[in-house]
Amino acid sequence: MSDWNEKIIAEFRANGGQVGGQFTGAPLLLLHTVGAKSGQTRVSPMMYQEVDGGYAVFASKGGAPTNPDWYHNLLAQPQVEAEIGSDTVGLVARVAVGDERERIWSAQKAAYPGFADYERKTSRQIPVVVLEPAP
Repeated sequence: MSDWNEKIIAEFRANGGQVGGQFTGAPLLLLHTVGAKSGQTRVSPMMYQEVDGGYAVFASKGGAPTNPDWYHNLLAQPQVEAEIGSDTVGLVARVAVGDERERIWSAQKAAYPGFADYERKTSRQIPVVVLEPAP
């Protein structure tokens, strides 16, 4: 997986945030988190959805039974950075709950049905994380 991610990251950076293949036309960002155990910076490419004043990302992990490492990292350290297009912005992460989560998650599944497939593959509720500008 890390080799695949490295190729996506390189393509993203070489093309001002645009990536081809299965991500052609999809909104993609590079999320920078700090490893909860290692303290090392990690970069994870992922699709996002613009929401009121920020961005929502989805801890889908392709429908795996566990949440992705980046999710655990941002729970431990919610101050993150994201590369969006050719800009890098400071953000604060929070987990969406209740109606907010449902509204964002439903819109993501409608726009990108693969997310509904991920939901069907797992028994866990896929976390929706809202990234808002850092104060």
